[in-house]
This record gives sequence, C-alpha cells and structure tokens, in this order.
Amino acid sequence: MSAAEIDLLITNIGSLLTCAPNAPDLVGAVADRVIAIDDGEIIAVGRADEIDVAARKTIDAGGNVVMPGFIDCHTHVIFGGSRVDEYAAKLTGADLAPLRDKGVAVGITGTMRETTALSVEQLAAETVPRLREMLEHGTTTVESKSGYALTVEGELRMLEANRLLAQEQPAEIVSTFLGAHALPDDRTREHYVAEIIEEMIPEVAERHFARFCDVYCEEGYFTLAETEQILRAGLDSGLLPKLHLDQYSHTGAAAFAAEIGCVSVDHLNYTTPDEIARLAKAGVVGVPLPALDFAVDHQRPVDGMALIDGGMEIALATDICPGCWLPSMQLTIALAGRLARLSPAQAIHAATIGAAKAVGMADRLGSIEVGKQADLLVLDTDRHEDLVYKLGHNAVDVVIKKGAIVVDRRR
Repeated sequence: MSAAEIDLLITNIGSLLTCAPNAPDLVGAVADRVIAIDDGEIIAVGRADEIDVAARKTIDAGGNVVMPGFIDCHTHVIFGGSRVDEYAAKLTGADLAPLRDKGVAVGITGTMRETTALSVEQLAAETVPRLREMLEHGTTTVESKSGYALTVEGELRMLEANRLLAQEQPAEIVSTFLGAHALPDDRTREHYVAEIIEEMIPEVAERHFARFCDVYCEEGYFTLAETEQILRAGLDSGLLPKLHLDQYSHTGAAAFAAEIGCVSVDHLNYTTPDEIARLAKAGVVGVPLPALDFAVDHQRPVDGMALIDGGMEIALATDICPGCWLPSMQLTIALAGRLARLSPAQAIHAATIGAAKAVGMADRLGSIEVGKQADLLVLDTDRHEDLVYKLGHNAVDVVIKKGAIVVDRRR
C-alpha cells in the first residue's frame, strides 16, 4: 500500500482476531499485524512493512489482542425502573405476593407499568447509562426490542426512543418490534393479537421504526398459531422475522421459523435435534442466552454445542432486561463456556460475526476485513482466552466505533 494520510493506524498488534466468517480456528487469529482505517472503514490489514501510510492518529496495541466490537443481538435494554426486589426475593424462593400487594414491580407487567409512565426522552435518558456501560465493555452494536408497553402508543414510544438513542450515543442501534411480548390484562387474547396485526405493525412499518418483528412464543404467552399470524403480517409489511422459542417448553415453532426464514431464533432450551437440523438447513441463526439462563436459574440451560453439532450458526447476546441486568458481553462469553459448553473461540465467534448474522449485518459488521466498518476493540491482554478466564474483569482498553475512538481506558 503506497504512502497516504489516513485517519487511524493500529500498530503493534500481538494477536489480531479477524473473526472472518470462514476462519478455520473460528477467530482468525494472526500475529504481528497493523490495521489502517479511514473514513470509518478498514482499508488495509497486513504486516507493518506492507502498509506504508501516514496517519493522523496511531494506537499502539502494546502487543495485545485486537478484535471486532461485540454485537449484542438480543436485548430489552429500554425499560423503566428495575425489578431488584423481585430478583432478590427469587434468590431465596420467597413468596412474591407481598411485593405485588405493595405495588412493587414484578414480572413483565410490573415493568410495563414503570415503562409506560415515561416519555420518549425519559426512556432514552434511563437507557443511556446502560448503553454506556455496554460500550465500555466492548459492545458497539445493540439490537433493542420494544415490548414493555403493549399499546400502540407505548410500543411506538419505545421504538422512537431507539431512534433517539441512535443519535445520542456511539453504539449502533438495531430496532426490533416486539409487541407480542406478553398479553395485556385489559384486553382479550384475540383482541390484542388483532391490535398487533391491524394497528401496531402498519404503524411501525410506515414510520420505519424497526427492522425486525419478534414474538415470544411460549406456553402462557403466544401460541404457535398466533405467532404465525403476527410474523407473516410483519413480513408482509417489510419487517424481517425473529422469534423467541422453546425457552420453558417445547413449542413446535422451529418448523415454522425455518419455513418463514427467521433471521434468528432465540433461547432454544427445548428445541429438538431434528428441529435444530431443520433450522440449520434453512440458514436460521440460533441465539443461546446463557446469561438469562444463569439469572433465572434455568433448569435446562441451552446446550450451545448441540446447536453447533446440529449445523447451526450461533450467536450470543446478553438479553439485558429487568430480569437479567447484564451489560457485559464479556461475562456472557464466559457464561457460554460453562453453561452452553462453548470453547473460547466458539463463544467469541458467536459474539462477533455470528451475532452480526443474527441481525442481518454480516456484510459490514462482525469481522476485521478490508471494506468493513471499523468497529474494533483493543484488549489489555495478549490472550483471547482471558475473556473467559478472568471472570468479571473488563479486558477492553479501547473501543473504536466507525473509526472513532469512543472509549480509551488507558488514559
């Protein structure tokens, strides 16, 4: 590469994890590389003697790991209040009735009350600190779902908060409509499903408020028949389908997810081997959520290796929400090792290029390749395995988003 002035050069990289889609070792680890970045894009990756550039700014990686930014592909990061009292009570198996009697927020409906009381600006203001903490732990792209309002006005308000947040802070926001998150107490099941299909989805689509339509298909929530109606209506309006399935029971929704071409299916605790193979053949990304399994003390944590052995591409996500307040993809990666049986390389692959596929953005995110967006992390270690070994430690020193340094903990 001939001499030129560029925006940013990263030098002295001890171990570069490209996370290229077809890397034999899953993380594409190579040594002694530099990365040239200009106008928010990776323009060259190679040895120092191959890249002759003048840079307006240079980062010395100190012989440590450089890797793609994490993509958190399943979150409920926008919500009001907290459910700390509920979580604390559940740790000891205490009865939740006294909390409900006191009006304390419990369950999705408790969060609904706290969330619907807030304006768009207030929702964004409560979410910014969570997104900042996620960014400081290396998350550069966040999928963000609605679903804590269950009214036309409230769901649109949450999605409008997504748009506002995309303008107010560095992390990229991928918006998902999840009106089918729970059933409201003040309307019949039939009335609410009709409201989602006839009122919510058309409004969301017309305002271009979301890329995806999601449904929580689970016993006590939305049936398979209702799930089919909602996702087909979303697809007809241009919203790509995603699906929560088989978290606490076997729903049989996997066959439909494969048929309709869901971009991802998430949870998968009770999905069968035959269904996994069918999803894999259809190219559906599987998203195990080990942090949520840990937070709820799930009796059957998802087996990530079973998904991989069945041929599925997998992704990881925090599922940050009032019942699983976890902003760190690093801790999610560590939990995936213990609970989902993933190797460090498998977990890192799932948190980068796998997660990019789960939000339909692998063409420009999730790996360090020429022509892709410059979303990168510089770690404080020369071993990527430290992400699973040093529990609770934030190994991210520098976060780069679209070629700009947005976090630098070395200062």
